[in-house]
Amino acid sequence: MDIGDKELQQLGDVRSNGNVLPQPYLVISEPFHFPEGDVVVMEVHPSDFPPVRYKGRCCIRVGPRKGVASPQEERVLSEKRISTARTFDEQYCRGSKVEDLSQESFQLTYLPQAIDAETLETNGRPLKEQLASLGFYDLVHDACTHAGIMLFGVNPRFFIQGAYLQYVKFNSSDMDIDAIQMEKEFSGALVTILKNLDDFVNTNVIKQKPVREEGFQEKVVFNYPAWSLREFLMNAVMHRDYESNAPVYFYEFSDRIEIVNPGGLYGDARPENFPNASDYRNPVLASAMKILGYVNRFNFGVRNAQAKLEQNGNPPAQFKLELQTKFFVSIGVNKDWHA
Repeated sequence: MDIGDKELQQLGDVRSNGNVLPQPYLVISEPFHFPEGDVVVMEVHPSDFPPVRYKGRCCIRVGPRKGVASPQEERVLSEKRISTARTFDEQYCRGSKVEDLSQESFQLTYLPQAIDAETLETNGRPLKEQLASLGFYDLVHDACTHAGIMLFGVNPRFFIQGAYLQYVKFNSSDMDIDAIQMEKEFSGALVTILKNLDDFVNTNVIKQKPVREEGFQEKVVFNYPAWSLREFLMNAVMHRDYESNAPVYFYEFSDRIEIVNPGGLYGDARPENFPNASDYRNPVLASAMKILGYVNRFNFGVRNAQAKLEQNGNPPAQFKLELQTKFFVSIGVNKDWHA
């Protein structure tokens, strides 16, 4: 077969489509051309965060054949992960216990979306092992991970001070305390915050109005495209530095929206390659947000958000990539909004 850009893109989609979680680390070569056809090499690196699932099922190699991991085999993989945990969300949260998590949120809201139905039907494991297999509990230290506290914690801010989002609306283009119209804090478990934030944006931030065109015709314009705002906010929650005590700031001005989160570009993501390259400061949290449906695909969000802004008549989002300790994005209002 001939291997071109389309075929290479399909191979790359294995990494970004979210079917394999945690997201795999792949290196794909350029095609080697031979008279009989083309050859491309895909190098798959071992995961630092086992167990790895494909569409909710954990498969392992058993001799010459594949099989579904048993509860004991998943436990071994989880303990292997603990020994190599590097990111903050992977690490155990000192002083926490399983009672600090909402069992109902995990088992009723998250688990059916994370694990395939057949595996769930035969699932007789205790709660701690269920949590550990998905990165939310540390069996060795008998404590929740930071990801577990952030997503399902009864009181996340008791353990992680900056785990909240602060919204402020100004009726001017400046950050003037006398111009504050509305303030709201989003705090609690992310499994609840993300839904509330999504609903709040669609109800209180996204506005529409008719604008007269030539003659007697009118068109309806939106101040911001909902999809773009949602993407930038979800990115702020997913990529922020949770070791900081500062929240995510969500400021709405008369002419723009600014979103600021602690933690600058991370890992392989640098000013010269943003947004074409990405890395994950919180890989467990990123996988969970994909499972919950708040992330569609990995490493496509910013480009899609910019495209939606252009379609809606907004200027491109502006970033301050030179900042070391925070990430800043500014989204201008629709050009026709104040017409």
